[in-house]
Amino acid sequence: MLITLIRTVILYILVLITFRILGKRQVGELQPADLVITILLSEILVIPMQDTRIPLINTLIPVLLLIGFEILMSWFSIKSIRFRNLLQGNSLIVIRNGVLDQAQLKRLRFTVDDLLEELRKKDVFDISEVQYAIVETDGTLSVLLKPEYRTPQAGALNAAEPDNGIPCVVVSDGRILQSGFKDCGMNEEKFRALLKKRKIDPEKLLVMTLDKQGNMTKIEKAADK
Repeated sequence: MLITLIRTVILYILVLITFRILGKRQVGELQPADLVITILLSEILVIPMQDTRIPLINTLIPVLLLIGFEILMSWFSIKSIRFRNLLQGNSLIVIRNGVLDQAQLKRLRFTVDDLLEELRKKDVFDISEVQYAIVETDGTLSVLLKPEYRTPQAGALNAAEPDNGIPCVVVSDGRILQSGFKDCGMNEEKFRALLKKRKIDPEKLLVMTLDKQGNMTKIEKAADK
């Protein structure tokens, strides 16, 4: 039992390290090659977790080979457009100016129902409103509406909007996170002064965000029952 526990912990750490090395793209955008690597890794790692007779070195070697292979493929993809297109495929336009490209749908093996479902997920219910709809290499659908159906932007209305930046998490579970100070134009001294001025106890907060303009959002911890 103890051996199984130790092996499980080691393999768990190995998986974490592996995906950290492979990068966030591997987790966030599963291209065909990424999906193959993920499936292979899961199969390789599950077997020694269940069968303690298999030496861990027999798992470590193929995992390292797969990591090296993925890094090599990524390098070739960066250097060569042809290789990248061969490995990942191309994005395909399935709607142009409200007209459905049936040939591309057949090429993708998409049904009309599949396409309509993806459009509805983008809050688009009428194909005639779409200027371009593109199926990306990871299978997601990108949609650009015709100008008359787009939400007006501040620039088009000649209205200047303040740059508030992104809301940065400055308190999490009662702890002050200095790592978020830079993006909201804050430092520890200013933040402490702000907390004192507004009589805020960070230890009572579940989360608190702040932007460049000083806009604050805070959620207090639920009272223990």
